[in-house]
Amino acid sequence: MDFQAGILRDGSPMDSLEKQLICPICLEMFSKPVVILPCQHNLCRKCANDVFQAANPYWQSRGSVISGGRFRCPSCRHEVLLDRHGVYGLQRNLLVENIIDIYKQEFSSRPLKKGEHPMCKEHEDERINIYCVTCEVPTCSMCKVFGAHKDCEVAPLQTIFQGQKTELNNCISMLVAGNDRIQTIISQLEDSCRSTEENSEAARRELCARFDALAALLEEKKSELLQRITREQGDKTGFVQGLICQYKEQLEKSSRLVETAIQAMEETGGAAFLMNAKQLIKTIVEASKGGRLEKIEHGYESMDAFSVSLDHLAEAVRALDFDPAEEDEEYFDGEEEEVEEDVVPERTVIATPQ
Repeated sequence: MDFQAGILRDGSPMDSLEKQLICPICLEMFSKPVVILPCQHNLCRKCANDVFQAANPYWQSRGSVISGGRFRCPSCRHEVLLDRHGVYGLQRNLLVENIIDIYKQEFSSRPLKKGEHPMCKEHEDERINIYCVTCEVPTCSMCKVFGAHKDCEVAPLQTIFQGQKTELNNCISMLVAGNDRIQTIISQLEDSCRSTEENSEAARRELCARFDALAALLEEKKSELLQRITREQGDKTGFVQGLICQYKEQLEKSSRLVETAIQAMEETGGAAFLMNAKQLIKTIVEASKGGRLEKIEHGYESMDAFSVSLDHLAEAVRALDFDPAEEDEEYFDGEEEEVEEDVVPERTVIATPQ
């Protein structure tokens, strides 16, 4: 502890020193033995034991082999871990104990000053030394005999002092224990928050993977159907191209016959004309009779048979949702106020194309 800094800030070194020797639990000067915590703060061992017992109410009934426990420093909230010896395993601060002895010796050698004890406002020369139970205020003996409290019930000041000091000490222990429980709940809630974030990220990855698989399946099916359309297109166009070639050949033959017939019509000699006319007419007639080629049916070029209705698939995709499940419940245990969480994995319904 930094006693020098307190002494320099205060005009009275002994008063400043006394402030440094006050226990944060009982609010009195440390009573020996004084123990030092790992965080370097000091407590009366009795006060430390009270705080420890409040934070570990079942510590004394754990069988013959006593395990350790824990509590938090009332000054800095640092967690103190104890072994099976409890607070008796904490190191004593002999330096503080020696300073207390020196302080008490110095304090006892000083003359008593009037201002060091509260004085009665009604009787300025009388010290406040009794407690009015009826009015719940400290007062002096003269007030009880002649003053405002002569008809009231009184008690020794030290008795009331010790009683209220004990009650306040119990309240502090209760608050410290309550703070420990609250800190435990906060830790559990923080763990729950981290778990929720991790589970949400895992659910996102799973959902993306399933939609990617569905997209890959749709892409594969689309490629398959496109190939079938391409094959059908090739078959139909190939057949039509073949017919076009046949009709072109017939047209070319017919054109040559027309040209030959025109040349024959230009022949002026009867004998010469008749020598070739009969065979030419026979060739033209046979060509006209045997020139009937295959034709395509009406609507041959239609590809309506390769139309796919995706309305039912679109409806199924729009209807996709998470499976209904009961929401997780967070509740506090009535005794320990512990938070529990049931994690229900979310599942995704994937509609496959028919």
